[in-house]
Amino acid sequence: MADGVPQGSVLGPLMFLIYINDLSAHIRKIANPVHFADNTSIIITSTDAREYQTIISQVTSESLKWCQFNLLTLKLKKTHFLQFQTKNQNVPKIQLAVSNTITTNVNSTKFLGITIDRSISWKEQISELTTKLNQACYAIRAIKPLLSLHVLRTIYFAYFNSVMTYGIIFWGNSHLSSNIFKIQKRSLRIMTNKSKHVSCRPLYNQLQILNLPSQYIFSLLIFVVKNRELFMLNSEIHTINTRNNSNLYMPNTNLTIFQKGALYSECKIYNKLPPHIKSLSNYLKRFK
Repeated sequence: MADGVPQGSVLGPLMFLIYINDLSAHIRKIANPVHFADNTSIIITSTDAREYQTIISQVTSESLKWCQFNLLTLKLKKTHFLQFQTKNQNVPKIQLAVSNTITTNVNSTKFLGITIDRSISWKEQISELTTKLNQACYAIRAIKPLLSLHVLRTIYFAYFNSVMTYGIIFWGNSHLSSNIFKIQKRSLRIMTNKSKHVSCRPLYNQLQILNLPSQYIFSLLIFVVKNRELFMLNSEIHTINTRNNSNLYMPNTNLTIFQKGALYSECKIYNKLPPHIKSLSNYLKRFK
């Protein structure tokens, strides 16, 4: 074998990551590359349309040169181009050509298991999630006569809650998340053999399960605590001694889509915590 490593070998993934390690350094000056295993995403931002197209051409050219120099082939069939825009923004679709081949300009794409659409509405992500959770409800209903409530609760966390909470910090603030909340309530009624007219509040307490809005808030706060280095305090921005010095610095923005995003929501909710809970931020187990 002249090049590469045997497929399925233990060293294969490690050797590949080492092999492509310098790709990000090659294009980082003009764009923001994100690597995960054998997938590479390149994020390009610009407020000027012409500059935006110029950067796209530069990134495409540099990526092709790097692939050719390192004896790699870019799979154009698996290469997608997603152009983000707000709902009220009328932006013409840009055609991206790579080696005389037009790259598909898609309306949505999957990134680490989460479907992202061009307007970041999370409509497709929640639609896919709805299908998966309905299947989980069907499975719980089918095995309910055979198992105790304790075992059903364990299965709920394994097959329902794990799917529901994945990426919840991104889509949990969407108005469409109410559909997921309804399915969660149905799953609790199935486990406890209650009718659809029964309130789920006592069921959440009985099973010690967080409802969807509470789970969303909890996930945001845990992300802040686990990734404290990504956030700045107001005291790090200015030296004025105010009552909000210990609060996280909130970016100034008027864009609604940003205010509904994870970063803004995390800062906003964390800042509303009482001081004695904020003081536990350095102790994850006690904070939980």
